[in-house]
Amino acid sequence: MKTDPDDIPEPDRVPGALHPRHTARLIGQDHAIADFVQAARSDRLHHAWMLTGPRGVGKATMAWSIARWLLSNGTNNDLTVDPDTPEARRIAALSESRLQLIRRPWDDKTSRLRAEITVDEVRKLLSFYHLSSSEGGRRIAIIDAADDMNVPAANALLKVLEEPPKDALILLVAHQPARLLPTIRSRCRTLRLMPMKPAQMGGILADQGIDEDAEALSALSDGSVGEALRLAGQGGLDRYQQLVDLFSTLPRMDRLAAAKFADTAAGRAGADGDPFDLAITLLDRFLIRLARAGLMGAPLPQAAKGEGALMARLSPNDWASRVWADAQARLSARARTGRAVNLDPAALVMDMVLELAQLPPAQSAPTAKG
Repeated sequence: MKTDPDDIPEPDRVPGALHPRHTARLIGQDHAIADFVQAARSDRLHHAWMLTGPRGVGKATMAWSIARWLLSNGTNNDLTVDPDTPEARRIAALSESRLQLIRRPWDDKTSRLRAEITVDEVRKLLSFYHLSSSEGGRRIAIIDAADDMNVPAANALLKVLEEPPKDALILLVAHQPARLLPTIRSRCRTLRLMPMKPAQMGGILADQGIDEDAEALSALSDGSVGEALRLAGQGGLDRYQQLVDLFSTLPRMDRLAAAKFADTAAGRAGADGDPFDLAITLLDRFLIRLARAGLMGAPLPQAAKGEGALMARLSPNDWASRVWADAQARLSARARTGRAVNLDPAALVMDMVLELAQLPPAQSAPTAKG
């Protein structure tokens, strides 16, 4: 049975937030905006741009802002365009013939989004550039996210980049550029976006109707607006507080509290997000912040009450920092494997938490380098 298009989730939209094409203004990326505007006005605009930076800092919003600005013949230096222009309305409705969006497709057989961008999706660029060439003028493609391309899709894109059509512009949103083929990266000009500062984050969250602690969300999301919105929509701050409280019971971890946290990973993914993904994300952020604490001191601002004191105790030096960093890399890989083979989420999270409780820093971190 074919799924109604209105019921298909958008893979490039953060749950609970507007799609980036509906965001009128990109905040906090003035340097990146200035770099692109200067390049565009030089009349020698490169045919492919790779937008990089942490997930959720505005890379997709930047790509859509660029597309609106160029297709509307914008003149503002900040890439803003009147949303009532015909071009802006068509782009918002995904009906602009000079714009092609490439993203993970829906699979009617499994009633799920595909895990990768397939070669058939990238091949749409060939027909797009061929059919739209009769109209003349700029033609823009957005690939979000380029990291999601499988090997055949990446090879197909490389062929387009090697022989770019006239007046073509390809915008690649890349969360992890290292995952892309070196030959793709070498044919793109890089535009790096930076994490949001807490003050900027507060304004953006307020615009989205989020009234939670902006400093804590900024800290926990590493300045990623998209991640902050996702965490806010899934009760991320409360869950993270639960995790901090749990590890505060060390060296004798409260197993009932551990089981309660692990149980939060169970349940089906819905419109608000995936409970398992949230639990893994919070564990990952907790370990990263622990590792940083051993090198740079307790984090400020704190993402949860008591977090600073806990991290000062569990990660007092660079020896402990290395232990937590190694654990983060190891458990992150385990989580990816567990997801791939459909292990029980609650059992997997419980196993990870108990393993962390047995690490040397969790039991008795040394006071000198070891």
